[in-house]
Amino acid sequence: MSLTEIKNAVSELSPEEVAELAAFMREHESKVWDHQIDADFGEDGRLRRVLDEVRTDLRDGRVGELP
Repeated sequence: MSLTEIKNAVSELSPEEVAELAAFMREHESKVWDHQIDADFGEDGRLRRVLDEVRTDLRDGRVGELP
């Protein structure tokens, strides 16, 4: 199904169905976001080095309070 077909189908939904679809989409987007965060900070993730560096800085006391 194309995006255009989906948009057309959504326009035919009742207000209750639109609300249900919106809740589904928020939950789906949240799951996708969580998966991306897990991938980015996982063992082979592109941000793992940054996370490790921040943890080291915290452990070694090189991080201070913000003003």
